[in-house]
Amino acid sequence: PAQSVETMARSPRVGDEITLTATILKVMEDGVSSVSIPTYNFPLAIDTPKKARAGEKVPISGFATRVDSTDGKITVRIDGGGLVTVDLDSIADCSPTSRVAVRG
Repeated sequence: PAQSVETMARSPRVGDEITLTATILKVMEDGVSSVSIPTYNFPLAIDTPKKARAGEKVPISGFATRVDSTDGKITVRIDGGGLVTVDLDSIADCSPTSRVAVRG
């Protein structure tokens, strides 16, 4: 069950590990699947577990690169999948990372 931003301990921040729930649209022979993420209007190709089937929901995670509280959006860098921008209420889980500092 997805948490709403209001029920999270705090708002997500840049650098947090973000988990989204994706629905598998199509599984290709090479172990890559086309998935759909709520509030992200494009299919995304990701590596999926063996025996994954179309219609299954899978967790995908990455790190927040941008948080826009005004518009209620968050941009997440998905491992191997690039950047996706979704509504904050699409977040299934949010974990602070243990990075001490981020240098620019």
